[in-house]
Amino acid sequence: MPRRQFRAVKSSVDLTHHLRDVENLPAKIDSESIFGNLQPIELEIGSGKGLFLSSVAVKQPETNFVGIEIIHKYAAHAAARIAKTGVTNAVMISGDAGPIVKDRFEDQSLDAIHVYFPDPWWKPRHRKRRVVSRESIPQFARVLRPGARFHFWTDVLDYFEDTIELLAEIAPQFGVPYPEPEVPAEHELDFRTHFERRSRMHEIPVYRVRYQLKNELSKV
Repeated sequence: MPRRQFRAVKSSVDLTHHLRDVENLPAKIDSESIFGNLQPIELEIGSGKGLFLSSVAVKQPETNFVGIEIIHKYAAHAAARIAKTGVTNAVMISGDAGPIVKDRFEDQSLDAIHVYFPDPWWKPRHRKRRVVSRESIPQFARVLRPGARFHFWTDVLDYFEDTIELLAEIAPQFGVPYPEPEVPAEHELDFRTHFERRSRMHEIPVYRVRYQLKNELSKV
């Protein structure tokens, strides 16, 4: 199914607070360095057009949210969507999540990681580029606090099954996966992401799972 044409962000939107480039990030990303407070912080990898972050930041003002999107125009679009809500507890980073998570987030600094409908990278030789991979899982385990959550949704069964198997093999401290139920949409944009909206409207199955790290200290 062809994707809808991307709409450019209007230049009138002030993105000073809500959009960061890698060059302008602090050495370590945390609530104090980005938001100037000590609130819990959650990370979304692959924010796309920013539907999830713009919605959750309004609903949970007591939590800070950071989104990372590798395609700059999408990161800017997401930042503009967030800025228009008026919230200050969510920002977008334009860059590659792999090195950012590895180099900029300290051990046990996050309360949740959200990965929704990532690129499946269909070809076997490209699978190492997947957001959830043998390389990224140890980093996710490192930066999540004991008791923190990991959310993974996809409409690609192969990716879903591979992720479940990899987490069990590489990071048993994630524990068992908990299915996340489908929630009826109350309005046009009442979906976790635009990809969820597309999949559900076309009756494509969506596979949703949540993990909660065990409370004992993980060492990876």
